[in-house]
Amino acid sequence: MMEAAAPYRTRRTQAEDATIRRALRILQTRLREPGAALSSPGAVRDYLALWLGNLEHEVFAAVFLDAYHRVIAMEELFRGTLTQTSVYPREVVKRALALNAAGLILAHNHPSGVAEPSQADRWLTDQLKAALGLVDVRTLDHFIVAGAQVVSFAERGWMDGPPEAKPAPAEPAATKPRRGRPRKVKPAGD
Repeated sequence: MMEAAAPYRTRRTQAEDATIRRALRILQTRLREPGAALSSPGAVRDYLALWLGNLEHEVFAAVFLDAYHRVIAMEELFRGTLTQTSVYPREVVKRALALNAAGLILAHNHPSGVAEPSQADRWLTDQLKAALGLVDVRTLDHFIVAGAQVVSFAERGWMDGPPEAKPAPAEPAATKPRRGRPRKVKPAGD
């Protein structure tokens, strides 16, 4: 009895996966239609949930946009393990420049099923935002996808203002006045 159930689940999963792939293709086509723009976090949320929601490894991706927030490209930039992905800001900047992007939306998944951003996620976003800002590419949002849960940094107000910096080192103590006689400076040419 147990053996007969397993192939059914596999077929059903394969059929569902095929349906999801078709839905992703339809969404990609709609997002690339002339005049199609991403004007709110909700406009891209469903696409990212379908694309990244059920992966078993971390993926860091970006949606590259023109000046009118129209999609230029949606790409997986880095692939990691179950719990982490190495992301290189230099490579993100290079890709944005290669595509002549005016802005982008960052996204990555948490295979753990917990969509809550970590401090490392926030710090990475700030680093990417700063690096991209140097070349006039605006970082509009960062989504974290965990299954059907999707968290938007923009909706939490974390994309506003300058990036959070690491705490500055303490100010050096005021220098003490020198003791002793002042030095005489000889005029030049003597």
